[in-house]
Amino acid sequence: MTHDDPPRQRRVRYKGTHPRRFAEKYKELSPEQHAAELEKVMARGQTPAGTHRSIMVAEILEVLAPMPGEVALDATLGYGGHAKEILPRLLPSGRLFGVDVDPLELPRTEARLRGLGFGEEVLQVRRMNFAGLPRLKAEAGGFDVVLADLGVSSMQIDNPARGFTWKAEGPLDLRLNPQRGRSAAELLAKLDELALAELLVENADEHHATLIARAVHGQPIHTTRDLANRVRAALLPEGLDEDETKKALQRTFQALRIAVNDEFTVLDQFLAFLPAVLNPGGRVAILTFHSGEDRRVKKAFQEGFRAGFYSGIAPEPLRASPEERRSNPRSTSAKLRWARRA
Repeated sequence: MTHDDPPRQRRVRYKGTHPRRFAEKYKELSPEQHAAELEKVMARGQTPAGTHRSIMVAEILEVLAPMPGEVALDATLGYGGHAKEILPRLLPSGRLFGVDVDPLELPRTEARLRGLGFGEEVLQVRRMNFAGLPRLKAEAGGFDVVLADLGVSSMQIDNPARGFTWKAEGPLDLRLNPQRGRSAAELLAKLDELALAELLVENADEHHATLIARAVHGQPIHTTRDLANRVRAALLPEGLDEDETKKALQRTFQALRIAVNDEFTVLDQFLAFLPAVLNPGGRVAILTFHSGEDRRVKKAFQEGFRAGFYSGIAPEPLRASPEERRSNPRSTSAKLRWARRA
């Protein structure tokens, strides 16, 4: 090593034989260097920390049928797993626009896809939300293929600093873009008990919304652990088993995440833009993960079909295969709907 070489960065050290903290999981955080170890984790039906397993890839490719020379939009680029499969099918002369609002994960995903050989001539990456679709359509000239994989990615959930999960201690944030808006902790401090209960029902169909809202309202809640402890305390007299309690925790965090990121409004906006950004014969596929999202997609596609915007829509949502559900439990709640532009 010469004097001009930068000093080597040692990986984070940890106690014991296996890393426990997210920041110490060097194999998962550098998956390209430890492929064999990550394969073992996935073979157990788990998703390695800091990565994401794309859901229903084969089904999405079948309904979208991307072809050489077409222009595609991945409206929720995330980890880039779906884009990685779509991009080769657009070559030669096709293009994919990848869009995401997450300023932390987007540069990593772009670097990952660039490393696979997808240059600027085929892959255009933009940090933006759905409100910018009309402007993007002007640049792209319309889209033949559109994909939206709603919700959050595993690498966002796994990082305690993002505050997406009740399973690890971290700030109660839940923002997809932590540089904008208010955190979940700030939102909770503003909501009264009735408004919180209504939010839990509207955004997550939470059965124990009134009890949870009563236990949470007015309490000093700043971290994921603070909120999880209050939810558990609210449900303890109900005699729920651990599995039901976990589901209530998941629904509570989901409801707050949707509210913090205004996800239903953003989705409604995206669905309204779709007919105008799709080229004639263009295909769209939307992957949802709970009933509030699926209802909106179903209604928008049905209305678009009746209005003549779409020549065909999914009669029923497609679901992940039993094999995929066993190997990747996070696919269990997924529903895939599609539509074709007239």
